[in-house]
Amino acid sequence: MSEISRYINRELSWLEFNQRVLDEALDPAVPLLERLFFLAVTASNLDEFFMLRISGLKLLVEGGVTRPDRAGLTPHEQLQQVLARIRRMYADQYECLDRELLPALAAAGVRLKQREELDAAQAEFADAYVAEEAASVLTPVALDPEAPLPLLVSGALYLLFMLAPEESDSAAAAAAATIGSQCDASTGHPRFALLRLGNERLLRLPHAADKYDVVLSEDLLRASSVLFHGQQILASTCLRITRNADIPVREEYAAELATEMEAVLRNRRDSGCVRLEVSAGTCRELRECALKLAGVSEEMVFEIPGPLNLAALDTLCNWPSLAHLCYPPWPPQPNCMIDPTRNIFGEIAARDIVVSLPFESFDPVLQLLEQAGADPHVLAIKILLYRTANDSRVVQALARAAEQGKNVTAVIEIKARFDEATNIAWARELEAAGVQVVYGIRGYKTHAKACLVVRREAGGIVRYLHLSSGNYNEVTGRLYTDVGLLTCNPDMGRDIADFFNVITGYAEPQDYRLITQAPLNLRDRLLALIAEETRRARAGQPAWIRAKMNALIDYRLVDALYEASQAGVEIDLNVRGMCVLRPGLPGLSERIRVVSIIDRYLEHSRIFRFCHGGDELVFLSSADWMPRNLERRIELLIPIQDPACRDRLVQILETCLADNVKGRLMQGDGSYLRRPIAAGEQLLRSQEELYRLSCKAAKNNNRAAPEQLVLFEPHHSVRRKDNP
Repeated sequence: MSEISRYINRELSWLEFNQRVLDEALDPAVPLLERLFFLAVTASNLDEFFMLRISGLKLLVEGGVTRPDRAGLTPHEQLQQVLARIRRMYADQYECLDRELLPALAAAGVRLKQREELDAAQAEFADAYVAEEAASVLTPVALDPEAPLPLLVSGALYLLFMLAPEESDSAAAAAAATIGSQCDASTGHPRFALLRLGNERLLRLPHAADKYDVVLSEDLLRASSVLFHGQQILASTCLRITRNADIPVREEYAAELATEMEAVLRNRRDSGCVRLEVSAGTCRELRECALKLAGVSEEMVFEIPGPLNLAALDTLCNWPSLAHLCYPPWPPQPNCMIDPTRNIFGEIAARDIVVSLPFESFDPVLQLLEQAGADPHVLAIKILLYRTANDSRVVQALARAAEQGKNVTAVIEIKARFDEATNIAWARELEAAGVQVVYGIRGYKTHAKACLVVRREAGGIVRYLHLSSGNYNEVTGRLYTDVGLLTCNPDMGRDIADFFNVITGYAEPQDYRLITQAPLNLRDRLLALIAEETRRARAGQPAWIRAKMNALIDYRLVDALYEASQAGVEIDLNVRGMCVLRPGLPGLSERIRVVSIIDRYLEHSRIFRFCHGGDELVFLSSADWMPRNLERRIELLIPIQDPACRDRLVQILETCLADNVKGRLMQGDGSYLRRPIAAGEQLLRSQEELYRLSCKAAKNNNRAAPEQLVLFEPHHSVRRKDNP
């Protein structure tokens, strides 16, 4: 098989992932407002795709790069294919909205109305809103052809108007027209004005008791002359731009990384525009004006046949009165291995514990941190923070612990994309509370999830650990599927203590007892595990690999899996998002199966399982199988040694691989199909089954050295005199 045909382009693979999200919006078996939510997610996903991936492709094209990727596509070919696929996705999104969701919502009593559809009481309400609130809050900006163009904010929604003076013989009107004429290109030419809309898009209208009539604010403002007295609106359109957000950090020149990241956040405001969205049917004059404002080429203009920014429609999903149109609640269950009335350290000392989110509560992690802060025997807390909640109990617990005299160290990754500002704010708050803050690691993102609590006990120092695939974030802990391990295993504790010393100080990396760390040798460890299965298969021994991850785009690992398949290794993969591997191709990958699950919770766990000659090896990890995770991030691979914990992770992994309700099988061409159901086969929806098992367990429980030395250099805060 040729090199070109061995792989799928990663950008096109990502778009197929977004299509699977859109498929949930099209599924009539999904509750109605959940379908609307999935549609909104596809829109926000596309926003991020343009900000990060399209911007990169454009830079390659503009830089004259012609070298093809591993799938055989040059940057120009990738950009053309991706843009064509996105245009089809736009069409599918709005067909889903217009033909599926809006009629179904109307039948359920939720009607999205146009201005001309309002009854008398609603029209009166709308007029009052425009005259009283919008006219006071919103500010139109005249576009002067002789002045610099205004800077459009990425992601914000604007109305663009074409105006002309109203015909009048009165002197006052003539004077008013003269005052406003500075925006005329010449006498008699139309004027243009720009209006940035607020965040409140969906307005609830007066309605009958059993109806929920709503209207978009832009529909009320597009034809209203309240903001333009003495002018007539010739035409109007909605527009929205997306800017490049993939701005590099020049770490080697930064005296303080937090200051550098603040500069990056400012630069994003005026970075290059990579997309212009305008309402379909926009007239030529407004379209030309919008193009000048955005500064983009025609190929980056998208005419939208409906409301711009569908992500804003998800506000409907949060109305409590419409909860009956959403999934029924699944309250997180208490972990059956933990008695919440007892000291968490005694519970962990008794046994290793797996925490399965969001089916189980995030509380054990909070208990560990909050009890550590109050426990007089605790000497130190060390933690890695990548993404946290806005109102974070984790951060508050760390601050209180420091105030109680504990030695608290927090490695805060302020290069975590789109969470930079939040993490900078938390870092400074923690510093003010006495926490020793390390601002990430120079040259790498710290993506590992680890917490170490050092406690002095009768027998000496004991190290209590929480290691996880997910972030220390209580909000995503209710929305993402993740797995974590609570343990005080002595060897694991020494490894994690050494790991912290390596990444926060100048300690040289060393051979760990149990864990494996990227970028040191995590890829090599995975390759060795795959090679061992390959060797055993060739020797006629049982050999198989099961793995769950978010993305698979590392070509060395893909090639190793291809070789293993050809040797006879049975490989089952649960990959939520991008996958460049082609499964099921004769002579290459006929023993590889890939399933993707899109359901009410975002699949985020990473679990790896290897046959290993019958002596199974099971791991959890923070790392996906991507070059960035294996080469440019601090990641951990954690072996699970406790048999009960291994069994629990195996149960989670195998349940996901068996999902025939929400699981979609990847085809060799990169497309996905729902799994066929055999006659008499029992339906299995993995998230529902895992929640059922958590409920059952809670009910049954009557208790509530690399070849080249790598030295990691931490970023430490440098106080500036002008920034105390």
